[in-house]
Amino acid sequence: MKQSRRIDPLLNRAQETEDAAARVLAERQSTLAQHEAQLVELRRYADEYGSSQMAATSPAQLANRRAFLDRLQSAVEQQSRAVDNSRQTVEIERGRLLLASRDKQVLEQLAASYRAQERQVDERRSQRELDDLGARRVRLNALAADGADA
Repeated sequence: MKQSRRIDPLLNRAQETEDAAARVLAERQSTLAQHEAQLVELRRYADEYGSSQMAATSPAQLANRRAFLDRLQSAVEQQSRAVDNSRQTVEIERGRLLLASRDKQVLEQLAASYRAQERQVDERRSQRELDDLGARRVRLNALAADGADA
């Protein structure tokens, strides 16, 4: 079996690995986009609620409003951490995809090199066969000429 054929299963596996890494990256990017959208929405709601001029009629209502604003701020902070974690995950997956792409590219270059070597060997073999055939014809023609002279 030729070397270029032996590397084909490795190339297929490298392609599968790259495809899987690309799928995971796309999923992580989608999750990041969702987290970012949720953060924007939470911030918008917290800003609207915080800037609204609701008339508090009792200290209990003021305390409830303050507690709700604190919970909103806590939710914004938590969502902000989720966005940061998602960004880190996206960067990790982007790195994995880059490595998988490089691995596949190295294997493709190796396979191309093997194919080029095999092509050269085939061309040399074909040329040698043509040279041998030409030499045989010259010998046959020389023998035929010698036989005709005798």
